[in-house]
Parts: sequence; structure tokens; C-alpha cells
Amino acid sequence: MASRACKNCHTRSRVDHLLEEAGIQADEKMLEEEINDIFTKNIKKLKCPDCGKNNFTEVKKFNLLVKSNLGNFADDWQKEIVYLRGETCQGIYTNYKNVLDSTRSKIPFGIAQIGKVFRNEITARQFIFRTREFEQMEMQYFVKPEEEMQEYEKLKEYRWKFFTEYLSIKEKNLKWKKHDNLVFYAKEAYDIEYNFPFGFKELEGVHARGDYDLTQHSKFSGVNLSYSDPESKKKYMPHIIESSVGIARIMLALMTEAYTEEKLDGGEERIVMKFPAKLAPIKVAVFPLLKNKPELVEKAKEVFDNLKIKFMCEFDDNGNIGKRYRRQDEIGTPFCVTIDFDTLKNKDVTVRDRDTMKQERIKLKDLTGYIKDAILKT
Repeated sequence: MASRACKNCHTRSRVDHLLEEAGIQADEKMLEEEINDIFTKNIKKLKCPDCGKNNFTEVKKFNLLVKSNLGNFADDWQKEIVYLRGETCQGIYTNYKNVLDSTRSKIPFGIAQIGKVFRNEITARQFIFRTREFEQMEMQYFVKPEEEMQEYEKLKEYRWKFFTEYLSIKEKNLKWKKHDNLVFYAKEAYDIEYNFPFGFKELEGVHARGDYDLTQHSKFSGVNLSYSDPESKKKYMPHIIESSVGIARIMLALMTEAYTEEKLDGGEERIVMKFPAKLAPIKVAVFPLLKNKPELVEKAKEVFDNLKIKFMCEFDDNGNIGKRYRRQDEIGTPFCVTIDFDTLKNKDVTVRDRDTMKQERIKLKDLTGYIKDAILKT
């Protein structure tokens, strides 16, 4: 990997990111001299992401992997250099044979994994979009060679539906971006990009990787990783289609999608996180109308104790009811349940909807079912 530093503000940036921002294509295999030549020819298009200047140092290479050491003594670091993993998929390939043998799975099947990865990102910025330590989810799906592209299209469709249907992200904020410069072993690669506050950026990658990964692991481990098909009796090296996404990027996309500023009657502004109810971290908030009335507080805690068995709930009796509503709006709680004096007489409560702010009286015996049905509709 190569980088350049801004002479004006000393910000160091990855070369591929600078070129991408300027709409310039460059091959990862280019020599430093070739990349420097591209910079010289296109210097007016290139800008520092921090100060906007285009006064850069020469290109320098750096290692994208994070270096560490093993051992108990200070001088061991020179002998026992190790690198923290930069992705989770290699562990899947290493254990592919164990999973295949122990589970008696048949092609096609997939192995999914989530875990921490570390990358020496010299341009770690844009909140949680790009960090040096992050949680990554990857799924490697092993398929018949002749069915690779067919299964690849299915995976693309499935991942698109995950964001648009399950996470309820608007399609106008998503788009596919095809990789123009593929690695030599890949057949095709697309990214799902989301319209973050700083523009469309990669959210998830979906790739058709061929049989290169298992072939290399088979070659260097000395273990035959080819698959014997029990139906066709043929022996072949499975091909792989992959889905890879960072958890932080999904969270940032969801927060961006949900964040809403609204003007209310009278000119008051309301900030609300409009998460789909099924994704909201807190589903229900329970309030006694007045905190200085023991009978209301006792009944509210009883309702809270019943609801918390089914849903993630909060109990709040601090401040007036309007301020409590605003606090719950800001964390995206879809339903607020208020216990008042009518509750004691009629055994019903006021349920306030986060998005419409409409209030409805619901019988206590129907409250759990009402909330459950409302969540399922989102």
C-alpha cells in the first residue's frame, strides 16, 4: 500500500483514496515511480481531505497490516514479529476442511464469521466509518464451479433485500458500484454503497472469488481440499462467493437513515431517531404521569415489570411528560406508555407513537399484544 503526506497540514492519506476522490483509476501493482507520475500529471485534481491543498510529499509504501510481537521479554519483539489479522475470511478457509468433515455438509454451503480485525488505516476519519480496529462480518459460500455466477447473482439480490427490506433503508440511499480493477483471480466484484453524510461510500462488498483461495491453502498446507460430490461422483475445487461488511458501517448507515429534524406547530424543533420499531434499541418507555403520586409510580412499575419480560424497556419519572417524550424521541423509542389516574380506574394506559406523536388509550390486558403487533408491522 502507498501513501502521501500533505506538506501544508501534515495529514497522511492513502494514495488509492486520494485518486478515487479525484476520479482517477490506478493499478495496485504500479511502482512508486508510476504513481508519482500520475500525481504529477493530475496534481490540480488532487486535494488534501483536511485542508484542501494539493502540495504533497513523494509516495511512500506502508504495511496495511498491524504489526505486533510474541514473547515475554523486551528483546523478543525483533525475533517474534506477528501481524494482527486484517480480515476474517482466511480463518474460514483454514477451517473449511474441518467444517466440511465434522458437519457432513454438502456443496453448496456457507461459513459465516464475525470478529475483530485490525488495519493500519492512515486515514482513519469520518466518525466510525473508517477505524483501525473494527468488527467485521464475512460469509464465504462454497459452490459448484459451473454455478458460481448463478449463486453470485442470488447473493447480490439477497444482500440488497437485507438492507432495503429488513433494515428498511431507502433504496434512493443505496447503489451498486462495480469494481473496475479486479484482483487477478476474481470473476466479478460489486460494492453496495450508502449515501453517508460525506457521500456514497462502501457499505458491503459482494465478490465472486473463484477457486483461488482454497487452491492456495491446499497448495501450501499440503492438504487436499478438493470436494468429492456424492451425487455426480466428480471431484473438484469449490468456488467461493463472498459477502463482507463492517458492523460499524451498518450502524452509521442506520443512524444516518433514522436521524430526523422536524419543525412542529409553533416553530419548535424536534430531533428524533426514526428507527424501524423492530430495530430500535429500546422498544417501550413507561412513565407515571406524576412522580410524587405513589399510587401512579407503583402502577407504572408494575406495568414496566410486565413489559420488560417481552421487550427492551425504560422506566422514566424524571421531569415533565413533554421532556420525557423528547428524551425517548432522541434515542428512537417507538412507544411511550403513560400511567395516569384513569389507569387506576379504567385499567387502560396512554400509548404515544414516536413518529406521528398520536396518543391512544389501550387496555392493560391488550398492551403487550398491541406493541408486539405494531413492531411486526415495521
